[in-house]
Amino acid sequence: MSLGDGLERWASRLGGEGLARGFIAATLLYCVGAMAIVGALEGGLEGRHDTLLAKAALDGIVSIVLAASLGAGVLLSALPVLLYQGGIALLARVLAPLLHGPSLAALTATGGLLVVAIGLNLVGATRLKVADLLPAIVLAPLMAALL
Repeated sequence: MSLGDGLERWASRLGGEGLARGFIAATLLYCVGAMAIVGALEGGLEGRHDTLLAKAALDGIVSIVLAASLGAGVLLSALPVLLYQGGIALLARVLAPLLHGPSLAALTATGGLLVVAIGLNLVGATRLKVADLLPAIVLAPLMAALL
């Protein structure tokens, strides 16, 4: 049983059938994009928060649309986003030696592909299990660093 299935059963008992779908879609959409990672790294390494502020504005607009179509589960995505982006910002000093040109390019490309996959799922074109692809966010930059 996956986390999403368990959350969906819990939500259905509370009367919200789409709670898990909204939570998972919003969390994935907000966390896998290149702006989330690069913005958190810029904030942690350089103290520049302009990318994160732009991302916050975009995510705010998207959250309104997602909440209208997927329900209140979108609100629950705030905690994973805080932990994810905050964790990246706090660990940025440790990650600094690994993040040179090719690694950052691999990270950005992987994040972009995952966002495309999420978009395809949201419009119903595919049913890709994007959460299963999340380890690529870590593996792609590591592989680029080793090459």
